[in-house]
Amino acid sequence: MKNIYTVSKINKYIKNLIEKDIFLNDVFIEGEISNFKAHGSGHYYFSLKDANAAINAIMYKGNTSMVNFMPENGMKVTVYGYISAYEKTGQYQVYVRMMEQSGKGTFYISFEQLKKKLEDEGLFLAENKKRIPENPKTVAVITSPTGAAVRDIIKIAGRRNKNTEIVVIPSLVQGKDAPDEIVKALKNANKWNKADVIILARGGGSSEDLWCFNSEKVAREIYKSKIPVVSAIGHETDFTIADFTADLRASTPSAAAEIVVSDFNIIYDRFNELKYSLGRKIYNILAKKKYDLKLSAKESVFFRLDNKIKRNKKYLLELLLRLTKSMEHKIEKESIRYFGIISRLEDISPVNILKRGYSLTYNENKNLITTVENININDILITKISDGVIKSRVIDKGE
Repeated sequence: MKNIYTVSKINKYIKNLIEKDIFLNDVFIEGEISNFKAHGSGHYYFSLKDANAAINAIMYKGNTSMVNFMPENGMKVTVYGYISAYEKTGQYQVYVRMMEQSGKGTFYISFEQLKKKLEDEGLFLAENKKRIPENPKTVAVITSPTGAAVRDIIKIAGRRNKNTEIVVIPSLVQGKDAPDEIVKALKNANKWNKADVIILARGGGSSEDLWCFNSEKVAREIYKSKIPVVSAIGHETDFTIADFTADLRASTPSAAAEIVVSDFNIIYDRFNELKYSLGRKIYNILAKKKYDLKLSAKESVFFRLDNKIKRNKKYLLELLLRLTKSMEHKIEKESIRYFGIISRLEDISPVNILKRGYSLTYNENKNLITTVENININDILITKISDGVIKSRVIDKGE
């Protein structure tokens, strides 16, 4: 008969094995600190890494009080402690009792060396930064097509201005192959040459996850780009080399969309302001001309022309009327053009499209279904139509 164990028993068994290992209960480890966090409780949470691997570590408050320096990312340290497993997740980690500083880590040193090299070459100079266009028609987004970053950008761009086209150029944004893919995506965007601005995006991550954005080849390709590049790596406090080289840095992909995509409501309000301002200017010009005409009629030099002015009064009034009508016609023409734009925007509104019989289908994770390859038999689908939603189960894919 087979022995069947619970996950809890397996994790507990593994923990007991580790804790009984004499070597793992009394160990010194040297590595570079990354993902460091000093918790409000007084505990330290971080990772230790070298060129090939990383391990999670924790140092409790009772031990952190004996550390005479503040650990930080990139610092090389030697720690003493023991290895154990956290039963709840089955993850093993180092429980640090003591910590000594060994110097700056190799990752930190290589970062600083590359930063200084590129800075000395002028890649970070403000005068070399390209201006971000105010009302871009097309925005190219270089990122993972399945990540949260692209969804955030598309959502915010759609909310701010539906006239702005978002074109996603897929690329790896993590791992050893990511730098080459990012370089290729930047080259393709410039070769296509239809985007007004490029957003290089990733939704945050650990220092290791973001290391591809510290690549020299990525930095140089950003600098070479003829199209302005906005970096949106999703890390509020730390900077990558790509951030320094980009024409503008946004703290998150969402912030990049807010910065790059113009708000249609602001454009609409500005149009109304200009329309009102134009009307006022025309009125003031006409009023001044009428006033100047009256003043001129009272000047002594014009007394001899009094009879002639009276004879031509009707002509002058007609001329003034034609001028006024011409200005009113111009304002009316601009108004018709404006409301035509509004009408076309309403025609392409997702709500109106649904009313014409179209629908949107999502899976239970709220991901939009665009092909039968994304669904399986017995999947639950949610179909959105103009006046509600329909929940259904897949019985046939019809491939």
